[in-house]
Amino acid sequence: MAQPRVALWAAEADDMDDDLQDMSLGNYGQNGHYDDTFFQQPQIDEATLMAMQQHMAQQAAFAQIPDVVKGFIVHFHQAVLENNLPEITIAYESGWNKYTEKFYSRTEWPEAEIIAPLVNDDPIFLILYRELYYRHVYSRLQPNIDDRFHSYENSCELFNYLLNSEGPVKLELPEQWLWDIIDEFIYQFQVFCTWRSKVKSKTDDELLMLAEGGPVWSSYSVLNVLYSLIQKSKINEYIAAHQAGKTPEEIAEIVGEYGVRPLYRHLGYFSIIGLLRVHVLLGDFTLALKVMENVELNQKSPYTRVTACTVATYYYVGFCYIMLRRYPDAIRTFVSILNWIMRMRQYHTRSYQYDQISKTADRMYALFAICNALSPSRLDDNIANISKERYGEQFAKMAKGQEDAIPAFKELFLYACPKFINANAPPYDDPVALNTLLQSSPDTSSPDFDSSALSDPAQRHLSLLLSDVVAYTPVPTLRSFLKLYTSLGAKKLANFLDADEEEMVQQLMVMKQASRSVTHVPGGKGLLDGQTASTSDLNFVIDENMVHIAESTVGRRYAGWFIKNTERTQKLYDDLKNQPLPPPSKSAGHGANGAGAPVAPVQTDVKPVRTGQPKVAWGGVKVGA
Repeated sequence: MAQPRVALWAAEADDMDDDLQDMSLGNYGQNGHYDDTFFQQPQIDEATLMAMQQHMAQQAAFAQIPDVVKGFIVHFHQAVLENNLPEITIAYESGWNKYTEKFYSRTEWPEAEIIAPLVNDDPIFLILYRELYYRHVYSRLQPNIDDRFHSYENSCELFNYLLNSEGPVKLELPEQWLWDIIDEFIYQFQVFCTWRSKVKSKTDDELLMLAEGGPVWSSYSVLNVLYSLIQKSKINEYIAAHQAGKTPEEIAEIVGEYGVRPLYRHLGYFSIIGLLRVHVLLGDFTLALKVMENVELNQKSPYTRVTACTVATYYYVGFCYIMLRRYPDAIRTFVSILNWIMRMRQYHTRSYQYDQISKTADRMYALFAICNALSPSRLDDNIANISKERYGEQFAKMAKGQEDAIPAFKELFLYACPKFINANAPPYDDPVALNTLLQSSPDTSSPDFDSSALSDPAQRHLSLLLSDVVAYTPVPTLRSFLKLYTSLGAKKLANFLDADEEEMVQQLMVMKQASRSVTHVPGGKGLLDGQTASTSDLNFVIDENMVHIAESTVGRRYAGWFIKNTERTQKLYDDLKNQPLPPPSKSAGHGANGAGAPVAPVQTDVKPVRTGQPKVAWGGVKVGA
């Protein structure tokens, strides 16, 4: 019997299985470990690795942003794109502060690079966002050196966009935001100069960055920005044309394509106020008032809608008058703005800048007390009384004019004066000079250390004021004696003063000089214009050995007294009128119900009502005769 035929695939099955096993296994796990020497590993440079890590960090930070904040940023960006001023104003004044208090009161807002996807990487909005971001860092947190440098770079980008674009930019922002941009720009400059002047507190990295920083926050760059905005907007020409009564068409032809746009016109005006502030910080008070030559100080200006700008203007103008020894003009300036603040107080409480306005007003009350001590005046008794309430002890010491007055003047001046700055930076780019400066600096921790020994600009301006104060020290005592007489012998007056006649004559001359000052005249052009006039109600002449005194008594301002008391009475009347009526008495309620309840007998021994008594509109029981 023939044997069955074996299929070819069956006959070679064992050999094929061995071959397949060898093919499937190959050399894996049998001929040693995997050799990677023949393959080149992919190289990732440090910059790419850092970019990847930064991208991952940004994604993580973006995920932590609350959804309401994301929605607010998208809405804010859309309002800026559409130049929708009402929506921009609400987002800027309300929304930003609302979410700051809720989420970022003690931390930074998300950086611009993190929120960039929400605004489609819009460069203009990101510049504006960084302006708000760094303002928040300066006001709520402690900026480091990177924040100080980057805030300057962002400000340069913003002003380059506004000044160097081809034609006027198509951007509209609220007046309040435009003022805050200029105000914050100068504030950051002031803070940087103060921080830069403290050499001993710097680390090695900070010293290196300051040495290589170049013109970062230099006085020249800040002044250049402000003057460029004034020239580009032609704001001085606009103010002059408006005061001359030109038509809108004529004004548009004068100021050109930039000046007709509200953005540039407002920035130009706010830059004038910014220059006033910068020149005061640098100590040039004459140039500060010269810049304001075309600006009129009155509450009818359209720019008074920005309250913080108006208050700052009057504060710095008044301080300039103090340093120029024009105390009556300073008093008039402070009285005007302080009365205006009191009238507008109900509106200030709704402003997010209420605290700043209140602090500035408090400093002006202190400056008013200084001026009133050096040049007594009864321009406004109400402001004087408020100043006495706040600074009663210092007010009394300064009025007496004795040795105790010097510390009082010093205390109020250092509290109320601006934060002056040094225009020149320490020599960070010269290590030898910097080491010499560090070695020559006194030890501030020593108990014998006197801050006036340093080149502190505030101390320099204080010494100028105190030189006048020391000279005017005998004036209050001499004035009190002269007010008692119409004529007085020179020898008798010298005995009162415990001085010889020659010294007494010198004191009289000091008093005469103190009673004369340059005063602004109505209708004069510019804040620097004025005429020398007597500012005291007490005058005297020396005739041989007699001193003849003439006092011009200023009558009481009855109109102001009646207006003040009329307003007070009107307020009392409104408060009484708004009070609810008293509930009806129980006895009256029972009688009205008619339930048969006994009614208390009416007393007949009622005292007769006097004629002339005020009638009560409610709350009383009318008794018949």
